[in-house]
Amino acid sequence: MPDITQLINLAESGDDTAVRELFDRVYADLKRMAASRLASEKSGQTLQPTALVHEVYLRLFGGTRSGDAREGAWDSRGHFFAAAAEAMRRILVEAARSRGRLKRGGDRNRVFLDPDSIAAPDLADELLALNEALEALAAIDPQSAKLVSLRFFGGLTIKEAATALGIAPRTADACWAYARAWLLARMQNSSRCDD
Repeated sequence: MPDITQLINLAESGDDTAVRELFDRVYADLKRMAASRLASEKSGQTLQPTALVHEVYLRLFGGTRSGDAREGAWDSRGHFFAAAAEAMRRILVEAARSRGRLKRGGDRNRVFLDPDSIAAPDLADELLALNEALEALAAIDPQSAKLVSLRFFGGLTIKEAATALGIAPRTADACWAYARAWLLARMQNSSRCDD
């Protein structure tokens, strides 16, 4: 009976029997990998280990799937399992993205507030929404609103903004995280009301 490396070489040369035998030999290991990976996913995961292994099989041996070319060209058992792990990662990322699309507004795109592009003409509506949200934030947390203004409109780093406000950089980091989350939520709620 050939070892896994020999089966890999035979499978690479197009031997369908070797492909089936290779998959049979590594199936239990792949299923263990899949179960271990899925155990660390959030509850509500709809993908089961068996389905994940079968999707990996399609990626590794079955030609194209979801735009990916066949993943082959392995030269050892370790290389094969590395390719299998990479295929699992891609499948899980694709599944997470598709769940996230529906959960977070379908085809809407999240807008990350980037100081370098905030004044770009195609972001005019986002700039207006940011300004409106920033005014609302200033009413409840003036320090965080000033920090955002210094960062986005002044182009200051966290450290520079902290110095300008007379606060510790750690405090500025906390304010920054809070303000970004608050502003994003406010802007998303505002855009939903406009639709």
